[in-house]
Amino acid sequence: MSDFETADKKVHQGKNIKRFREMFGIKQEALAYELGHDWTQKKISLLEQRETIEADTLELLAETLKVPVAAIENLDDEDVMNIIGNTFHDSPVGSNQENNISCTFNPIDKIVALYDEKIALYERMLQEKEEIIERMERLIKNK
Repeated sequence: MSDFETADKKVHQGKNIKRFREMFGIKQEALAYELGHDWTQKKISLLEQRETIEADTLELLAETLKVPVAAIENLDDEDVMNIIGNTFHDSPVGSNQENNISCTFNPIDKIVALYDEKIALYERMLQEKEEIIERMERLIKNK
């Protein structure tokens, strides 16, 4: 791509903010909360509609989303389509022989580990509840 073509490229920074936010699974309300008390869901919505964003706001958003400012400034629709076109294929998940992709962990093991953590947390909570009840009973008896 020549310098002339690069100069004509239209980059919509607001759309890029939205792309990154959605890619990370962050709701507008959550992003507004992370940005501070001056921010609201409505302000994020309006910001995502703007083609260009001030440098200081762009830096704050990039820092909060943990992406480089350059990514927000330079990612255009053509780049996104190229990334999607070069990343995703029509073959079923797990049988992509073309790229020799293999899962490095067993998803069932991950689910079981999360379940075990949940049970351990529940047991700790029950133990704390029992201790609080015992303390309350001792306080009532001492009065």
